[in-house]
Amino acid sequence: MIFPERLLLLRRSRGMTQEALAERLHVSRQAVAKWEAGQAYPDIANLIALSNLMNVTVDYLVRDQECAASPVPAQDEDLEALIAFRLEAGANTYAAQLNEAEPSRPASHDYRYARGPYLYIDTYVGGERFAGEEAIWRDGRAVYAMNYAGRVLGGPFSGHFLKEALRHADRSMPYRGPEIYRDGEYLYRAKASGSFEWFQGYEEILWREERVYECFFHGGLLR
Repeated sequence: MIFPERLLLLRRSRGMTQEALAERLHVSRQAVAKWEAGQAYPDIANLIALSNLMNVTVDYLVRDQECAASPVPAQDEDLEALIAFRLEAGANTYAAQLNEAEPSRPASHDYRYARGPYLYIDTYVGGERFAGEEAIWRDGRAVYAMNYAGRVLGGPFSGHFLKEALRHADRSMPYRGPEIYRDGEYLYRAKASGSFEWFQGYEEILWREERVYECFFHGGLLR
């Protein structure tokens, strides 16, 4: 995702018009329109102001598509199918409170989902501080795994909102949730580096600009 697309997504996720954003940055609406159309680029002072206003880093705003996390090459049908299954399984287990399985370890929470040659298992321990792993098998062979660890930081954290955000994961960010998801006063953000073959990332939830949750994750294909 390039800067104009990212700016447009951030602005809309905040429920701001171009006029409102321009007023906050002390620029014209036409300037914001040109940034979003890719016809002009903000100077460093405006980039810093944007990063502060949107609560993201300047690097996040300006990194190009080559630096962004990207899934596997489209020509590999097996990997495409694996990504599709990962998204399907994610939307039908913890995020939807479906397909819960018997605990595999003392006091663990387990979810299990299968379709065709694929089997997905997610297991984690803990509550407000937690750690876990999800893995996928194809024809009985482990082909993908991801480890994660996170914590509730305080404030009015909403587990319902986290699950809602995770259900909106798509191919552009198939590891956890979408890059940005907003509902009312809650904002979910995720970013990752690498590709589906090998990646690491971070997700967070903000409530009224206060960070109330964070989670680190990393994983990739198995050999």
